[in-house]
Amino acid sequence: MALPRYPVSPALTAVFLALINLFQTAYAVAADKKAPAVKSASQYDTFDDHPNEHVTIAAEPCDDPADCKFFRLPYVQHGLLPIRVIITNNSDRALSLDDARLQFISANNDIIPAATDDDLNRRLFTIKSVTGTKIPMPAPIPSITIHHPAVDKKILEDETDFGFSGTVVNANSTLAGYLFYDVKALDDPALKGAQLYVKMVHTLDGKKDLFSFSVPFDKWLAAQAKKDSGKDAGFAKP
Repeated sequence: MALPRYPVSPALTAVFLALINLFQTAYAVAADKKAPAVKSASQYDTFDDHPNEHVTIAAEPCDDPADCKFFRLPYVQHGLLPIRVIITNNSDRALSLDDARLQFISANNDIIPAATDDDLNRRLFTIKSVTGTKIPMPAPIPSITIHHPAVDKKILEDETDFGFSGTVVNANSTLAGYLFYDVKALDDPALKGAQLYVKMVHTLDGKKDLFSFSVPFDKWLAAQAKKDSGKDAGFAKP
């Protein structure tokens, strides 16, 4: 016996085609998101080098959304400062970051730890996102509710693509990843007089603790100002 066929309204077909196109576009955009290639820590504008330990740590902030458009979410616009931390280990022993503390210390000595996924989620999304998103459908079909996970998928995807891939810095290698710091309550610019303070890094075998690292952001700000002045000079008329 043949199954009965039900007519599909043109409006319903249009809705489903629009949803398919939306998902395909989102996938294409996400696939194209790439952060700048990682360099050795000493090649960045600001870093702290420990020659005796053969380890260098650099920090590369992104305080302008235009410079980190690869992120899926507008972190900077919500008072969350992305900072890429680059750790170059030129020693012959692997390092562990399992116990490491990577803190943003403001000019007023506010100590700000890196934000967790939950911290990011609370800042970026309101309580409405917990109840779900309703997609209206043509009558008499009821609206579809899409329920969101506890932590938004885009946060987890950004962490996978741009965060640290692990906690071990192998010998003669570089490991890098983006961390986010809540600087919304700080005076603008939050980077002025601030530093990235890294402590409790030790060798993988646990036999040696490295001295703490301090990466000053004033050097980074000065380097950006110099680059901007160079661009302005390039447009100056002779």
